[in-house]
Amino acid sequence: MRIQAIPAALAAAALLTVAGCGGHDDTTESDGESTPTKAAQQAASGDFGDLKEVCGPGDAKSSPAQGVTPDSIKLGVFSDVGFTKKSEFVDAAKVFTSWCNAAGGVNGRKLVATTRDSKLMEVRQRMLEACKEDFALVGGGAALDALGVKDRLECTLPDFPGQVSQIQNNGSDLQLNETGGASYARYQGYYEWLLKEAYPDSAGAVGTIGGDVPVTKVINAQAQEALQAAGAKITYKDLYPAQGVSDWTPYAQSIKSKGVKGLVFNGDFVSLSKLEQVLTSINYKLDWIDANNNAYGPAFGQLAGKSLDFQNNLADLSGVAPLEKASENPATQQVVDLFKKYAPDAEVTLPAVRGFAAWLLFAKSAASCGDQLTRTCVYEAARKESAWTGGGLLAPVDLTKDDAPLNCFNIEKATSKGWEPADFEPNEGPYRCEAPVYKYKGDYGKPLTLADVGKTMSDVK
Repeated sequence: MRIQAIPAALAAAALLTVAGCGGHDDTTESDGESTPTKAAQQAASGDFGDLKEVCGPGDAKSSPAQGVTPDSIKLGVFSDVGFTKKSEFVDAAKVFTSWCNAAGGVNGRKLVATTRDSKLMEVRQRMLEACKEDFALVGGGAALDALGVKDRLECTLPDFPGQVSQIQNNGSDLQLNETGGASYARYQGYYEWLLKEAYPDSAGAVGTIGGDVPVTKVINAQAQEALQAAGAKITYKDLYPAQGVSDWTPYAQSIKSKGVKGLVFNGDFVSLSKLEQVLTSINYKLDWIDANNNAYGPAFGQLAGKSLDFQNNLADLSGVAPLEKASENPATQQVVDLFKKYAPDAEVTLPAVRGFAAWLLFAKSAASCGDQLTRTCVYEAARKESAWTGGGLLAPVDLTKDDAPLNCFNIEKATSKGWEPADFEPNEGPYRCEAPVYKYKGDYGKPLTLADVGKTMSDVK
């Protein structure tokens, strides 16, 4: 993928493609030495949600793989923290490893999480470092993650990501991705609900807009294909300069002049809030705006202000239990409680929950390997999960296949008082399952495989 060299454009690229790659500093290790209190003691047995004994003591004696000793497991957490200053992924790593190590580690081995700060453009450098030291990558993400996938496969490093961004990495080999297969439209259930059930009058006038960077151009093109498959007529397509827009009036006027009734916004929520303020000021109200789940959190509401009472902002969380309803879901509440103990100044965000779920998947899989913890064992153990929920944090995800569609979705609505579940008629707890499936027909690239770098599973040790 060709990367733009303009610093401001790269800044926007990070905002556009990653809803927070995080950590507080450039080099951190989380060794879980915090003294456990109520939140940690509740899980001192290593139980999380409906998962039993994810972490706990043991008598490991061997060093069967790189990064694995009788006492510890060394793991890498990718993040663009040096660029974005966002802390979700490293916060999740700190909280999980502190909790898990307080419960005894994984079969007695302490988890040591090292932040691999890719600083947006240093993905390959950090990947080469991880290849020399880490047993696996867990719970992280980088905006330009395609830059490191070839090196990761060459050194046969498993990846349990909190988030994936680019086509070459999304669904690549040795990756356990909880967010659905790369060749399927992730938001098809959401789009069909918008166009066929909730706002059928909007189907004849749908628009898309996103940042003018390569990553988002692909996302926009995929959205247009999926929307049309759901019955939409695309009447407005636009890009905005990644370095920023000083006046959103021309964009708002264009949306109004074309009579757009539904708008998919693939960009940063700061820009969206400015666009909506102008739309509201010219008294143009759409039937709906897909704010995308990057906007899911309090910051968007603070920026958008009163326009949230005028415009109808929605987002699909793709099967992650809503944070504002944590008290109704024991697993989500447990994450909130653990954050209060081990990272009291950190915000529990959607990426943090995804990162935490990835850590759970790694720990459960690694625990099943016993003393002989190898990369092959942990990868194959995770691949057996046919209905993975992260202990109740997620709707069930089938990890037995390299490329499978998401079965469930859940829609949130932004209001001036915060986010809340939309009225989308869930049929399984907070989710609507048996979602429509659509496989992309366009050529958007493909994820890398071991075969692409001259490797097979027999090379994974």
